Amino acid sequence: MVRSLSSALSRVLTPRRGAWVSLVVGILVLVGIIGAFGRATMSPAGQGGPPDSESARVAALVEEFPDADDRTLLVVASTLDGETLSADQSKGLGRLAEALKSDGAARVLGPFPSDDGRAAVVQVTTTVSGDEAEADRALVDDVRGVVAGHGVDGLALQVTGGPAFGVDVASAFDGADFTLLLVTVGIVAVLLIFTYRSPVLWLVPLLVVAIADQAASKATTALGAALGLSFDSGIVSVLVFGAGTNYALLLISRYREQLAVEADHRRALAEGWRATVPAIVASNVTVVLSLLTLVLAVIPGTRGLGLACALGLVIALAAVLLVLPPALAVCGRRVFWPFVPRVGETTDRGRLWRSVARRVVRRPWVPLIGGLALLAVMAAGLLGASVGLSQTEKFRVPSESAAGLTALSEHFDAGQAQPFTIVTRAAAQDEVQAAAEAVPGVVRVNVAASSLDGELSRLSVVGAPAPGTPENRALVAELRAAVHAVPGSDALVGGQGAADVDARDGNLRDLLLIAPLILLLTFLVLTVLLRAVVAPLLLLAVNTLSAVAAIGAGAWLGRVLFGWDALDLQVPLLAFLFLVALGVDYTIFLVHRARMEARAVGTREGMVTALATTGGVITSAGVVLAGVFAALGLLPLVTLGQIGLIVGIGVLVDTLVVRTLVVPALFAVVGDGMWWPSRAITDADAADARESDHDADRAPARAGV
Repeated sequence: MVRSLSSALSRVLTPRRGAWVSLVVGILVLVGIIGAFGRATMSPAGQGGPPDSESARVAALVEEFPDADDRTLLVVASTLDGETLSADQSKGLGRLAEALKSDGAARVLGPFPSDDGRAAVVQVTTTVSGDEAEADRALVDDVRGVVAGHGVDGLALQVTGGPAFGVDVASAFDGADFTLLLVTVGIVAVLLIFTYRSPVLWLVPLLVVAIADQAASKATTALGAALGLSFDSGIVSVLVFGAGTNYALLLISRYREQLAVEADHRRALAEGWRATVPAIVASNVTVVLSLLTLVLAVIPGTRGLGLACALGLVIALAAVLLVLPPALAVCGRRVFWPFVPRVGETTDRGRLWRSVARRVVRRPWVPLIGGLALLAVMAAGLLGASVGLSQTEKFRVPSESAAGLTALSEHFDAGQAQPFTIVTRAAAQDEVQAAAEAVPGVVRVNVAASSLDGELSRLSVVGAPAPGTPENRALVAELRAAVHAVPGSDALVGGQGAADVDARDGNLRDLLLIAPLILLLTFLVLTVLLRAVVAPLLLLAVNTLSAVAAIGAGAWLGRVLFGWDALDLQVPLLAFLFLVALGVDYTIFLVHRARMEARAVGTREGMVTALATTGGVITSAGVVLAGVFAALGLLPLVTLGQIGLIVGIGVLVDTLVVRTLVVPALFAVVGDGMWWPSRAITDADAADARESDHDADRAPARAGV
């Protein structure tokens, strides 16, 4: 069934007339997707916890209070010389407060000096309406304009607070996606030129993948808008470019092989297409299924990213398998100029990889133990690693709001930068306040407001520990335990600190649930493709170790080179998913070819031939994928930089060590037992198997041209 379908498609995609029709139809479909969803917009990716978490419920209840539309900014003033505020400086801050009042701000409080006398803060609160993002930007720009016009000698004045932080983050991303696209295209172009050694050939897959990327971008944005999901579009773009280019490299590599034995380039393309479709589809299905497991995540951003990336990869697959072949067929053999493959031509391609493979197979224990030892050393980088970044640590681009929060925590109670919010029944307000004040580490508790119906009260709690610290997270647990114990209060604890705790718990839950599912799905795909059990188990074990090693190495390098003291909460799960799923891509490319060759020459020699023929293309694909993921470091979000670093390292190690040394060594050690419980592939079966496959493959090719 599958063979007949692939044969039928190859007959449509590669003939003279069929190629032109398929190319035009394919491009029109992709362009149509771009046009149909071009105006779709999506809300920015969120960093919060699960929607049903306690902090999320508090955020929803706060909307029932009359000041729900209020926005509060803090103007933090600190002395440049580290001395106490002078009388003139205090008067200057007073004039600044009056200027903010006259500018139309609803309420201005302060200035309030710090206990050390070296800083002061002015609180500005106003009510906004309309589009929240636009209103926040207008408010922040207005306040910062007033502050800039009323500077005080000897003081650093910084506007911070939730709205300011959001505006600074959005500003940091202005133009970032376009820059990422340009850099990604540049990386892929350079690597394709180097790989193909042709001034022409690289343009064909690059244009196809670029159009697919734009179609995927518009389609995924529309999907996010329709389902109310948010995600980081940069990851989707990088994944589409990387995976699409990998598929193209594999297809074109096999096409080049066939051109050396087939005079008709259309027949060669059809045979190359049929030979690579199973591996490409299997690798795509593996990654897509792995990504779809993210729909089970409780973190909204993670769930949205899974659906978006899965859709993007399906579009990339369709473009490479259905648009790239007719484009190559139209271009003909000369697209490889100046190194045009000729029938009967022998080249040195694969000689290096064949030599490496023979050395590995001859003495397999040395590369096997050495490769596994290297992975173990890399995994040791996880020792001492921590997870969880504070709000100011999540963005690598300096901002006024982040600097203001830092100054605030240095001169005032550390927790004042991010107070907790308690929502309770109004009748139990006093008891809840007393319970919260009795918790060690709580500095003060204030009654902030009552709900419109008078049923609820909102309390503001300032803690001593700094936000993002283990002490702050412990305070959240103690505070919740204390107020939950008040009878009839229905008290809930929220705020940014509590949301961070809920996000941490949600991400841990997602990791423990989804990581095993990814491994199970990968095992099932490998089992179906290879029709064996031993090989999938061993390959998956090596792939898992490789993924853990990359995360460990990335965590260590992040600390040493970039000063990232911790991994962001989403990084372990997303990095593990990409490393396992994408690593299996190369496993499939190599082992699927090894199985085909083993039927003719036996398992060990089949692996030698497989590595010789796929080593170059797998290395090229790995370098391309590592390069495009590294481009994520251009974005201001530390999370994306960490994912780019870890996946880049993992792909290179997987390509150069695992696929080149460890996997061939495993096949040499286990031998035909790798295919158990299938009938062992032996040299005695080779002649019949080769003849059978030769006849089956050639018949459809003749019919298709």
